[in-house]
Amino acid sequence: MTERATAPHEPLNGRTIVITGSTDGIGRATALALVRRGARVIVMGRDPRRTADVATELSAEGRAAGGEAEPLAGDLGSLAAVRRVAGELAVRCPRLDVLVHNAGAIFWSREETVDGHERTLALNHLAPFLLTSLLEPRLRASAGARVVVVSSRMHQRADISYLDDLESRRGYSALRAYAASKLMNLHFTFELARRLADSGVTANAVHPGLVRSSFGRAGGGLGPVGFALLTRLFGRTPEEGARTLVHVAAAADLAGVTGRFFGSEREQQPSAAALDRAAWSRLWAESERLVGA
Repeated sequence: MTERATAPHEPLNGRTIVITGSTDGIGRATALALVRRGARVIVMGRDPRRTADVATELSAEGRAAGGEAEPLAGDLGSLAAVRRVAGELAVRCPRLDVLVHNAGAIFWSREETVDGHERTLALNHLAPFLLTSLLEPRLRASAGARVVVVSSRMHQRADISYLDDLESRRGYSALRAYAASKLMNLHFTFELARRLADSGVTANAVHPGLVRSSFGRAGGGLGPVGFALLTRLFGRTPEEGARTLVHVAAAADLAGVTGRFFGSEREQQPSAAALDRAAWSRLWAESERLVGA
């Protein structure tokens, strides 16, 4: 895969951008960068008060450029909440230019959602899968729309055997479940790009890098403690981590570019497992079954 240079920052006035998980970390930094360029950004988070406060803060930052931020709260670990959020977005966004799937987590013990799905699978994959499916008509109707999925180089630690145990029932490992979810992100993105090939909608995945944020610190035990120390010592700032998301969401020279994986604002080569087309199709079918699509 070839590299592409970063284009100069053009204004984004008139564009509507939805970012899940945008009240903290790289999601908030991405929202801030885009609002400062004039975009209308829908800030999504679990906590209604926190989401509203962040939207107010971002709107103040973007006012000079004509940008604004609006809050939309919802727990994307619940399929019913995903459907509710999709319905609200369809009403509030006559045009949807960019859908950024940033919400995600690592869970140090196996837990299930209200729908009975393992939480890593539910939040990191099923939520973006269902939300995109429900918003597909609006994306198709918005010429040049983009879907951006936050994956990770951690996908290299997984292989397609995850398809035989999507719910992580055969002995749970937080890191294994997380790595599998990041490979799912790529399988989903590449299959989505294939299915939307003639629509004008693009779908790409990004690796933001290890970022100093609250990600991974929930729960107890040595896992989150070690993760927090690792990010503090070696992690990028949220602003540095957001650069690739902003680039893929907004760069003019990426118009029409689809089915790719980006890191450090350049196209990257994913693992061989990520390019397994049979796995793309199998995950898609299993995902439709799990969400009841």
